[in-house]
Parts: sequence; structure tokens; C-alpha cells
Amino acid sequence: MCGAPEQTQELPPGTDLTRQTVLTGTVRSGGEPVGGAFVRLLDGSGEFTAEVVASASGDFRFFAAPGEWTVRALHRSGNGEAAVTADGPGLHSVEVEVA
Repeated sequence: MCGAPEQTQELPPGTDLTRQTVLTGTVRSGGEPVGGAFVRLLDGSGEFTAEVVASASGDFRFFAAPGEWTVRALHRSGNGEAAVTADGPGLHSVEVEVA
């Protein structure tokens, strides 16, 4: 069983967005949410940092440090990636289109 928490847009209780950096988003294909994608977080140098499985509604989230990140999604319908800049604590959203 995966140790990652269930992926939802709702943040866990106690999340302090004045102190924590959260990258959140949705995996989509043709504009529609795609569930079950493997979503990887890569740091500014392209190194693998973390991976979660998107929820049935395509949602994912990572707790990260401020900086430049790439979010890559791998799904049977295709792959995609998107860049996101987390310039400080808070909620940083990104959509990843797979094709």
C-alpha cells in the first residue's frame, strides 16, 4: 500500500499556508480530469523528488520547498508536464495536460 495520503483538493487539517509551500493541481486529457496518473515532482535541476497517484478526479498535491519545479504526469492515455514556480509559502496551482 502506498504511504502517500489520499489526493484531494482539500488540504489536511493544520496546514499553515503562511509557512508551508503546497503544489496542487489536476491531471487532464482533452480538458477532462484523468484519474490514476502517476504524478512526479522534479526539482529545478530535473531530479526526481516525489511521486503520488492522482485521485479518481485527477487531483494531486505535494508539500515542497519554494523554488522552480516540474510536475510530470504519466498515464495510459499519454504523458505531460508543466512548470510551476513556488516563490514562497502558500498554495501554488498547476494543471498538467497529458496527450
